[in-house]
Amino acid sequence: MTEDDYYFTIESTAVAEFKDRGSKFIAYSFPIKNTNDFKKHLQELKKEHPKAVHHCFAYRIGTDANNFRMSDDGEPSGTAGKPILGQIDSKNLTDTLIVVVRYFGGTLLGVPGLINAYKTAASLVLQCTPIVQKAIEINYELQFNYTEMNDVMRIIKQFNCTVLKNEMQLFCIIQTGIPRNRINEVLSAFKEIKNLELHLQK
Repeated sequence: MTEDDYYFTIESTAVAEFKDRGSKFIAYSFPIKNTNDFKKHLQELKKEHPKAVHHCFAYRIGTDANNFRMSDDGEPSGTAGKPILGQIDSKNLTDTLIVVVRYFGGTLLGVPGLINAYKTAASLVLQCTPIVQKAIEINYELQFNYTEMNDVMRIIKQFNCTVLKNEMQLFCIIQTGIPRNRINEVLSAFKEIKNLELHLQK
């Protein structure tokens, strides 16, 4: 079992606050699966904090390291989004969003002060958020007769596969995430079930 078979993420939201020379930095962490989740959380925070001067954020999604975004939201370039993303990356997290809402306190903090404030706020919120290790999964769609349901569910439970979606009729469809490090065992177990079709999901 290599570390490539796992990733780290968060499963709950948290809030932490950092103050510096009158400015207040409120950091929020959210587990997210896609950019729609991100947009929804950012929208809600903007409604919740309409008087805040900045809503800076960073997120990383997926396990290929290419899907991330950060924003300084009007702060000097590189002083907010980058230090927030740095905290996410320092804990090797993915599927994680951190938004830091700033209320200006009247005193300019300067570039080093801002970097420190956003980094500290992001670090504090991650200290309040339990980090979980999850298996990297490969998604398959299973199609089978209802009579095979018990066998299918037994394999799913035995190998800790995730049920992403299921449609139960006479003919059943389940979308499941199979842990990558057990993929061969799981697929050969499914192939023992007659009339079961497997389709790899892109």
